[in-house]
Amino acid sequence: MYTRSTTFRGAPTLIDDGIAYVRDQVMPAVRQLDGCVGFSMLVDRHTGRCIVTTSWGDPESLHRSAEAVRSVQEEVIRTVRGTDDEIEVVEWSVAVVHRVREAPRGAATRVMWTKGPIGQMDRVIDAFRTNIALRVDDLPGFCSVSLLVDHGTGRCATAATYDSRQTMNRARGQAQAMREEFTEHMGMRVTDVAEFDLVLAHLRVPETV
Repeated sequence: MYTRSTTFRGAPTLIDDGIAYVRDQVMPAVRQLDGCVGFSMLVDRHTGRCIVTTSWGDPESLHRSAEAVRSVQEEVIRTVRGTDDEIEVVEWSVAVVHRVREAPRGAATRVMWTKGPIGQMDRVIDAFRTNIALRVDDLPGFCSVSLLVDHGTGRCATAATYDSRQTMNRARGQAQAMREEFTEHMGMRVTDVAEFDLVLAHLRVPETV
């Protein structure tokens, strides 16, 4: 499986308008594209930071969809008054998905971005699958975790979803301890950690653990 994530910032006061546009216009159009297997949107209502992610069954459908997805997402960014210099588009391989329950309304997601040694991604994936993915089930409100990787650059993104902001906050200390232990052991550097509301989640990406 493969994903394309588009990160942008908009005016916090217009985030709800952006969510509505994505839900009513963008998501139905993208989900009709050949090979699409999922769609999600994360938002930080305080900063205006948003991440729209589309998932694809193979690299061919990922690449075929690029122009169509770009054009509809440009309208989203205009809706929230984002600017071109704040847009980041990244394509990932979906390395690990572990899900114990579907995310309910009001769910929240913590995303961690890391950078590791190039050429070591298979080792990172194996360690994540046998270590982190088997330890997170007992975290308060835990719903799912996924690991996205870019083999060519050594970049990774880990997204852990909880049933609410409250339970995500309660799990913060345990999750941080796991994160620090894992990244130190694997020789990885954490480049960013951010927390979001999961406002749209229509995913058919299968469990891999």
